[in-house]
Amino acid sequence: MTDDARPGSGGPPEPGECSGPGELSERAKAVLALERRNWAGPGAKERAVREELGLAPVRYYQLLNALLDDQRALAHDPVTVNRLRRVRQARRAER
Repeated sequence: MTDDARPGSGGPPEPGECSGPGELSERAKAVLALERRNWAGPGAKERAVREELGLAPVRYYQLLNALLDDQRALAHDPVTVNRLRRVRQARRAER
């Protein structure tokens, strides 16, 4: 079984699922840590997503997008979250 679902939960966990009061889950922290890194070339990031997090790239980006709207993620890593929010907003403005 992958990390995408927990037994008995009826579906995937929430991206910012708490590991304690007001804290991000370890998975959410790992997603933000992976996003902070620089990538050598095409495919390297997706490979790391699969190998390190055990997630399909599509699921990774779903979790990441939800994290960008989570205030706990902003408190945990404001530089990364604000950078990604700017990128997301620029892409939306292009459409």
